[in-house]
Amino acid sequence: MQILAIDNVLDSTDPEKMKDGLLPELKHTLHLYLEDKIRSFYFRKDRPGVIFILECDSIDEAHNILQELPFVKDGFLDFNLIPIGPLEPIQLLF
Repeated sequence: MQILAIDNVLDSTDPEKMKDGLLPELKHTLHLYLEDKIRSFYFRKDRPGVIFILECDSIDEAHNILQELPFVKDGFLDFNLIPIGPLEPIQLLF
């Protein structure tokens, strides 16, 4: 199952502290990418932030994976999780 994970920067977040923690956050993200848990990741164009597409068995698994990110542990971010899949109305064409 693929999960769309859209970040939510928490109001209490200090941008300077986020800058200090950027390298560990990127390392952890790349580790999850190499483990095939994060399929792709994007930076937002409307504001600072990130969107992940995860490959997980459930929303709970995606939640647990994201809870291990340093920015989530430090209380800077949380994520909105949305399960996504094929465009099912395409079946009507067959």
